[in-house]
Amino acid sequence: MTEPRSRTRTRLPAAERRASILAAATEVFSETGYQRGRVSDIAQRVGVTEPVVFQNFGSKAALYRATLDHAVESVSALLHQGADTGRPVPEVLASFLDPAHMDRFHQPGAHGFLFADATALAHDPDLGEALRQVHQHFADTLADLLRRGQSAGDVREDVDPHTAAWWLVSLLAGRSFRAAVVADRDQVEAELTDLALRSLLPREGG
Repeated sequence: MTEPRSRTRTRLPAAERRASILAAATEVFSETGYQRGRVSDIAQRVGVTEPVVFQNFGSKAALYRATLDHAVESVSALLHQGADTGRPVPEVLASFLDPAHMDRFHQPGAHGFLFADATALAHDPDLGEALRQVHQHFADTLADLLRRGQSAGDVREDVDPHTAAWWLVSLLAGRSFRAAVVADRDQVEAELTDLALRSLLPREGG
């Protein structure tokens, strides 16, 4: 009778291992949040030990910061790709800001849940600065899109892209507050989104 072969673990290249840890961390933190997310769960999903995770990222906080950077890069890339196809910027923003899409975007397991969780950690000494940088990156992405829209004539020329971008970020950040206090939330979210988008459109005859 032939003896069964022992299973040998394939050693991943350093860059590939780091990427796999980052992907698993993004999943865990976007499902459970930073406080409840465990490095042991991340290691288990990758098939490595906790020390390997720490060897690659140094600390749980550093790994969380890396997931935030990864998430905002992904969202920014999707928004720019939408504009690169030739769609008008207001249409790209309308698809992204659509209340139904925002509901899916903020569900556990999605990037929006990760961003919302991070907002509650703004005063954490290890994460506060990283959180500010992530929001700044997202605001810069929106500002770049608005400038593209202005160049194409799809966005009002008298709108300051920087200010409008932070207004849109604030609109998203306020969703959890409105969900807690607004009775007719679905209608209000739809009207707020419509109001925001219409305010960016060129004035008729202007």
